[in-house]
Amino acid sequence: MVKKRSGAYIWQFVIGLGLLSGVWTAIGIDPEAVILNILGDMVETAYSDPGVRSFLLILPTILLIISIIGAYRHGRVLGLISVIVAYIAGLFILVSNTTSLVLIGIAIIIGYLATNRRLRKKLTGT
Repeated sequence: MVKKRSGAYIWQFVIGLGLLSGVWTAIGIDPEAVILNILGDMVETAYSDPGVRSFLLILPTILLIISIIGAYRHGRVLGLISVIVAYIAGLFILVSNTTSLVLIGIAIIIGYLATNRRLRKKLTGT
């Protein structure tokens, strides 16, 4: 059970939210914004309501907040730290592959520890 929960957390939050967000930031492209702009243009041509366009503008922020809350619910503070380390690893991927690999390894280990509830209780006493 722990391996399944840890694997899902690592793939969804550490790799998906942290590492890929860092890589996209390093490259300078935000695929979510590009997709939402295209979707916004399509919706605007079919239904020209400024409220819908406003919703599409704040949707990335809403999705980010939901992702951060999900990472916290599954991994608590240690889980958020693993996501931040993975984000930094993504930022460094164009600068130094070695540094990026070391950081993503650290993030995966922290992510595994964050989802192992028995170990976390033993270490923190909570």
